[in-house]
Amino acid sequence: MEVYSIRADMHTHTLASTHAYSTVTENAKFAAEIGLKAIATTDHAGLMPDAPHIWHLRNMHRVLPREICGVTVLRGAEVNIADFSGKIDTRDSDLDSLDWVVLSYHRHYFKDYTTPDPKSVTDGYIKAMENKRVDLLGHPTASTFPVEWERLVPAAKEAGVLLELNESSINSKKSPASAVSEMLRLCKKHGCMISVDTDAHFWSQIGQISSCRKALSEADFPPRLIANADWEGLRERIISKRPEIDL
Repeated sequence: MEVYSIRADMHTHTLASTHAYSTVTENAKFAAEIGLKAIATTDHAGLMPDAPHIWHLRNMHRVLPREICGVTVLRGAEVNIADFSGKIDTRDSDLDSLDWVVLSYHRHYFKDYTTPDPKSVTDGYIKAMENKRVDLLGHPTASTFPVEWERLVPAAKEAGVLLELNESSINSKKSPASAVSEMLRLCKKHGCMISVDTDAHFWSQIGQISSCRKALSEADFPPRLIANADWEGLRERIISKRPEIDL
């Protein structure tokens, strides 16, 4: 087994996000073939241009099987920070039906977007993390929303929220190496847990983390701080936060 490997991919999309191209079953089938134990299906929510109707989120716990092809499927969503006050674009009552919540900034929310100052971005993250339903900050290394890492990393640790190392963001050049290395350096320093995910938009991307693995190796990052390197440990973390779910 690779020194840096994952047992669950906690940020994946299906064709319910209209710029993604696979079904949940196709994603789970490939995950099973490569030995993953779990995936989180995290299609967009709120007012993102490609977000499905809110019924898509509300109905998942009623119809989506807990296991597909032997892989545990977490019913999740990628929600958005709508402004720098930390406002989340999806109602708490809708988030309550989910197993897993990824929280991200997307430039589509900001009219006449220009690169914001890191303090404002960090303030928004910290305020949004007060919502206990948030599990993971999606692609926080993206250059479109730069952060103050010395503030964000300790705040995420205190809130019990994972920071994401995002394969797609690295490969698309949206996450500069400087931001990736700084996040990993400070997570290592503060003992802050991360999740290494693909943000897959097609089934063959599930679990493929070669660029993340390179960054982790260069940072000499401790595997013990990768939450999804151990599915049982991550499962216990999720259950401790949401004891009512059947996981």
